[in-house]
Amino acid sequence: MTDKEEASNSYQIKPKLESRFRQSAVKDCIRVILNDELGGKTYSTNEAGQWSKRISAVIKDKLKELGYERYKFVVQVLIGEQRGEGVTAGSRCLWDSATDNYASDVYLSDSFFCVATAFGVYYY
Repeated sequence: MTDKEEASNSYQIKPKLESRFRQSAVKDCIRVILNDELGGKTYSTNEAGQWSKRISAVIKDKLKELGYERYKFVVQVLIGEQRGEGVTAGSRCLWDSATDNYASDVYLSDSFFCVATAFGVYYY
């Protein structure tokens, strides 16, 4: 090894452009999972919690398969019964806007709604 090779810094502070969290790709992934997991189901109070846990785990596993190196994922799934009432959900995060992002999608049926949000935070 030469002196120049030893002196070069191989530590990467920011993700490569092709490795950044892509909101559109993640949103498409979430949409497919929500349709697969919730299609044809009717709201059940007893099962909604299990659905939420399963969907969040499936989304998180799929995001890991997409190859986002050094990203940590937080997935939030909200399932509620359709009663004709309005729902407002919000979140706040402290992050680096150059590397971190989120994607969200909504699934609606006659008996319930589901909002799934995935946050991708680059681990420095």
